[in-house]
Amino acid sequence: MFALILMNALLLAVLSVLAVTVLGYAVHRHPALVAPLTVALGGATLLATMASVAVTVATGAH
Repeated sequence: MFALILMNALLLAVLSVLAVTVLGYAVHRHPALVAPLTVALGGATLLATMASVAVTVATGAH
């Protein structure tokens, strides 16, 4: 069980770094297309969703 929780935490960390990198690239390359508030809210939503999925999987809820 501990290995599953550890793998989920690692996956969440890797996906969080990937999400921040993608958001940074999008804002850097296309600043006129995305307002900073929209990027921040989108990033927060993405990270909250990933955390929710990780916790659900780790606790074994179906």
